[in-house]
Amino acid sequence: MSDLLLLSKAQMRRIEPYFPVSHGIPRVDDRLILSGVIFVLRNGLRWRDARPHKTIYNRFIRWSRLACSTGFCPTDRQTGQARAVDDRRYPLESPPHRSQSAKKGDVHRRIGRTKGGLNSKLHAVCDGHGRPLILLLGEGQMSDYKGAAKMLAAFPKAKTLLGDKGYDADWFRDALEARKITACIPSRANRKIVIPHAGVYKKRHKIENMFSRLNDWRRSHTRYDRCAHTYFSSMCIAAAVIFWM
Repeated sequence: MSDLLLLSKAQMRRIEPYFPVSHGIPRVDDRLILSGVIFVLRNGLRWRDARPHKTIYNRFIRWSRLACSTGFCPTDRQTGQARAVDDRRYPLESPPHRSQSAKKGDVHRRIGRTKGGLNSKLHAVCDGHGRPLILLLGEGQMSDYKGAAKMLAAFPKAKTLLGDKGYDADWFRDALEARKITACIPSRANRKIVIPHAGVYKKRHKIENMFSRLNDWRRSHTRYDRCAHTYFSSMCIAAAVIFWM
C-alpha cells in the first residue's frame, strides 16, 4: 500500500462484499472510516489523531466484535451475498473512567507468560508466496504444534508443509500424512531417529518475511489493545492491506 491515507476505489471494491449490512441511518462513508483505521494502526497513533476519531473508533470496535461473534466470516461464501447482520447491535465500549473494568478472567485476553514476560503469539499459515491464509492468536506459552492443532481443520490443500522444529511432533506428521501433505520439518534435538527434510526448506524464510512486514505496523507490533478481538482484528487488517489489497 502507498503512503496515501485514502483507500482507492479498486481496493474498496475488493472488500465491499465483506461489509455488514447497514440498518437505520446510513453510516459514514466506509472508505473514509477504513482509511482512518488503517492510518491509526499503521502509525501507532491515538484514535483521536484521526478524524472523525469517535466514528473511526466506534466502527472498528463494533465490526471487531461482530467478526468474533460470526466466526470472522460476515459473508456467505457459497452465494457471495452479505448476510443481514446489524453492525450496531453491540454496545460501544466506554472509556475506563466512565465504567468499571471487567473482572479478572471474565474476558480472555490471549496473554500468557513467556521468557520475555507477558505476551501473545500469532500463529499463521501462508501460501507459497508468503501471503497469510490462516491467522490464530494464542497465549504466549502456547507451543507451535498446539497452535497447528487448532488450525489443522482449516488447512488448505497443499503438497508440502514447511515448518520449524517447533512443529516436530509425531501426531502432527501423521495428521499431515492423512491429508496427503508432505511434512518438511527439521527434527528436534531430542529425537532419537532424525527425520531428514528436503532442500525446499530454504523457502521457509517467506513466512518470516511475512511476520516482519506485519511488524512494520506499529500498533500491531506493539500491543496497544487490551482486548484480544481488537488486537487480532488489527493484525488481520494489516495482513489484508499488505498482502491482499
